[in-house]
This record gives sequence, structure tokens and C-alpha cells, in this order.
Amino acid sequence: MTVHFIGAGPGAPDLLTLRGRDLIAGSQVCLYAGSLVPAALLEHCPAGARIVNTAPLSLDQIIAEIAAAHAAGHDVARLHSGDLSIWSAMGEQLRRLRALGIPVSITPGVPAFAAAAAVLEAELTLPGLTQSVVLTRTSGRASAMPDAEALPAFAATGATLAIHLSIHLLDKVVAELTPAYGSDCPVAIVWRASWPDERIVRATLATIVAAAADGPERTALILVGRVLAPGDFGESSLYAADYDRRFRPNTPQSRFAGGAA
Repeated sequence: MTVHFIGAGPGAPDLLTLRGRDLIAGSQVCLYAGSLVPAALLEHCPAGARIVNTAPLSLDQIIAEIAAAHAAGHDVARLHSGDLSIWSAMGEQLRRLRALGIPVSITPGVPAFAAAAAVLEAELTLPGLTQSVVLTRTSGRASAMPDAEALPAFAATGATLAIHLSIHLLDKVVAELTPAYGSDCPVAIVWRASWPDERIVRATLATIVAAAADGPERTALILVGRVLAPGDFGESSLYAADYDRRFRPNTPQSRFAGGAA
């Protein structure tokens, strides 16, 4: 018996990985975060599976469900939205399951920031503009932010910021980022990326609060950075004709010529 933690992706049912689909289909129990995981994914559950929405449950109750499945010898598909590596509350579940000696596996999922970038048709790292993406959030009731991870600290790097779980504090986000990025810095807010009711607002730090005034107050990602309206930017050397590389030696004298390592 194994508990399969599965990243269910950003919302579109067909953005579930094939591995995730197959693990769901082979599990007699499915625990899913009903507030964010689309019901369509449950269609992969086998006939007669026990399906439990964990949205109203406490951690103790979730572990009790898993422990009962373990005692019965049933595999469990544990579905979380997006990818499990960030803000999934998987870590606390893993700690308890390891203490109980219950085996686990982890299958990654498409994260929300990647889905939002796809919707925006944007590469978040462009030569000459930025080569880093910071995934962050503001402090909330569930989890406080360490002092060293305040938005102004990340803004000082000039990196592209993907700010989660913070749409309700948009005024604060703008105030803390404007000194470093400038009021003309592009901003995009994507609500429910890849869902049928997906919504996008593009603006600048100076105008985003007004532009997003009638938007939903949850399930939104705020992206900030010059890459969102790049204009002119450099090209990577990767595909440059004069770039000497293992798979395309550019001269007979190249160290890569003749299949050299």
C-alpha cells in the first residue's frame, strides 16, 4: 500500500500528467483538495473507489483517512492543485506518514506560474532582462513570511516575480515593489489559469490596482517584471551560428569536432 501524492496541475483536466492519471486509476482511495482540484480529474478513479474531499477536513482527519486505507491495504491517490513542491502542505503530511511507517510516492504537476506564463505567451527569463524567477507570497493567516523574504528584498534583484496568494493585498504589493521596479513596470494578473473562467489583466505597477478593481479575490497569480512587455532584448548564444557547442561544432578545430567529449 502506498500513498501517491499527485500534483493535479493548475486546473485544466488535460494538464494532469500521464503518471498522475495512471496512479489515480490504480488507487482504491482518492483524497482531493476540492476547493482547487477540478472534479473532472475524479473521472480517472476506478469504479467503487472511496473519494474524499479534504477541503473541510483537519490534518488529523486526513491522516486518519489515510491510516484507515493503509490498514485495509488500499493505495491512496492524494491530489493537490498545481505542483506539490510549493505551498501544498505536503510536508506536514509526509512527516506524519513517515512516523507511521506508511510508504509514499510523489508525482509532480504543472505549477500555476507555468500555466500563467503560457496563457500570457511569455518567457519569464530573457537575455539582458532577467535570468531568474522568484516564486513568493505575502504573509497570510496560514503561514507567515520570514523577515528576510519580504517583497522589497526580492524586488532589489530585478528578477521576475511570481507572487502567489496575495491578490487581496494588491495595494501593498504595488507599494513595496514600485521603488525597485518603477511605476511603469509591466504587471499581469491571471485568475484561474487554464480553467474555463480564466481571466487576465495586464497593466503596470502604476495602473494595476485600478485595472484589477473588479477582479476576484482569490486563485490569482501576480506576475511582475520587464519580461512581460520586453520590447527589444538580447538573444541567447545557444542558437547563435558562431557558438561552439557539443552538438554543433562551428569549426574543424573545435574541441567538439569529431565527437570529442
